[in-house]
Amino acid sequence: ASAAPAAAAAPGGGDDAPAEAAAEAKEYFDIKLTGFDATAKIKVIKEVRALTGLGLKEAKDVVEGAPSTIKKEVKKEEADEIVAKLVALGATAELE
Repeated sequence: ASAAPAAAAAPGGGDDAPAEAAAEAKEYFDIKLTGFDATAKIKVIKEVRALTGLGLKEAKDVVEGAPSTIKKEVKKEEADEIVAKLVALGATAELE
């Protein structure tokens, strides 16, 4: 669906086309933990530890300090998998 507007803008030669192409071409994303279900807190902390290599206290601080960036410069495919994992555990996360 996002390819259609870029294709429509390109023939017109508008200034929007390069900006849209740049947004679509973004390869690396930051993963931001935006919140979590209180009942899933321990599972989310364990997953954050596994993803980041942080110690227990540091991972706990990151989770409790949400919203916080847990991983930077991650390829789109990997980032999507990580966000899906976190959401499945009861957290809310987004790509930036």
